[in-house]
Amino acid sequence: MNDDAGNRLRKAAQQHRIGYEDLREWMVEVEKLGELRSIKGASWQEDIGMATELVQHDENAPCLVFDEVPGCTKGFRILTNFFGGKRKNMTLGFPLEYSKLELSQAFLDNYMQELKTIPHEFVETGPVFENVITGDDIDVTKFPVPLWHDQDGGRYIGTGSYNITIDPDEKWINVGTYRVMVHDKNTLGFYMSPGKHGRIHRDKYQARNEPMPVVIVVGGDPLQFLVACSEMPYGVCELDIAGGLRGKAVKVVRGKVTGLPIPANAEMVIEGFVQPNNRRLEGPFGEWTGYYGSDIREEPVLDIKAIYHRNNPIIMGCPPQRPPEEQARYRAITRSALIRKQISNAGVPDVTSVWAHEVGGARMLLGVSIKQRYSGHAKQAGHVAAMCHAGAYAGKYVIVVDDDIDASNLEDLIWAMLTRSDPVESIDFITNAWSTPLDPCISPEKKDKGDNTNSRAIIDACRPFHWRDKYPKVNMPTPETARRAMEKFGYLLK
Repeated sequence: MNDDAGNRLRKAAQQHRIGYEDLREWMVEVEKLGELRSIKGASWQEDIGMATELVQHDENAPCLVFDEVPGCTKGFRILTNFFGGKRKNMTLGFPLEYSKLELSQAFLDNYMQELKTIPHEFVETGPVFENVITGDDIDVTKFPVPLWHDQDGGRYIGTGSYNITIDPDEKWINVGTYRVMVHDKNTLGFYMSPGKHGRIHRDKYQARNEPMPVVIVVGGDPLQFLVACSEMPYGVCELDIAGGLRGKAVKVVRGKVTGLPIPANAEMVIEGFVQPNNRRLEGPFGEWTGYYGSDIREEPVLDIKAIYHRNNPIIMGCPPQRPPEEQARYRAITRSALIRKQISNAGVPDVTSVWAHEVGGARMLLGVSIKQRYSGHAKQAGHVAAMCHAGAYAGKYVIVVDDDIDASNLEDLIWAMLTRSDPVESIDFITNAWSTPLDPCISPEKKDKGDNTNSRAIIDACRPFHWRDKYPKVNMPTPETARRAMEKFGYLLK
């Protein structure tokens, strides 16, 4: 991305702000865009999962709201496929015409370059307390919780959700996204991958032999969900980051059972405790890699002590599918921005674009474009991208290309790799890297030992620095010629 384009993006983006406060206001904006569809009478046993699978693979498909789900309380709804079409730009507060690379760049320039936080603000009450369910009245099975994939081990209420926990030693609040399975009417199971901030909290409570307080927001603000999905710094509360993005504090109420902060305008929230050593079998669940990667295992159990919800609540569903799909789309926007920032912060100059490719679940394939300045520049950029915090978890391949390549264009990226790299000379490997049991390539024997590491390939697909001026010229029109061709003959493509 050249300087003129970057300046244009920064100037335009500064004129736009996030125009919704909660999920309901967000839905109003989506409806204005003509991207909201309502479906009545779909079953949680099969229909909702089938329809969601269908639309999540098409980035231009509408957002779906399922209403009047048979067997569930009338008025209780579930929303899926929130991040696609023009609404993904609206969700982040930027012009609708931005490309995905421009959207990621604007997100970086305006929000992430200097991470601003505004502390969350406690208020006495909020819409989330319109209905308070405790004791024998607790029954999560009354809500429209689907069976998302054919071979899932149960219904998952937590896919578009986020968990709120507190560090028992350092007392900081974390907000993270973890899958949440319904065991029965008043118990849930959830999987946290090793190394994630919520898992660090959980392990500390386990070591203390103390119950862990947990709040699960299963219907919340899309912006807070996106922040919770992203690799934010250790010790920083994502509610405060969301406040910084909006320019105003997130208003929270205090959980009646745990005392944890709960977004006051959330649609539905579950509150309870995880008792030490209380585990039940959880899974299998179709995951973001496109496989049932973690099979069935014993995971902690959440004993539900309270459910809070607004009148006619809306659950946000965001089940992972085989990529590319919805989760890959939103993670690509935010993670690409974070990785670019972290590469630059490590002292690597002239990174022109970064893209965490959707086909790899926005983790397993990274494209990095640079303007080469010295010998070894490409390998430096590739190794930092592979090992920085936002790029390290579950990565596989990093392809570094020259700045004439759009890192977000998969065909361009692979073309550069095929024509500018040599398999023997251009690939470095990293072993014993941070991965996850969800990685289908990790053998059962390694997983049984707790060894959830993998390897990385860093592919230098740049023209060799020391003879780059002698490299054959590319058989493509200049940018100016391409622009004039589109102006004159673009109608032929419509």
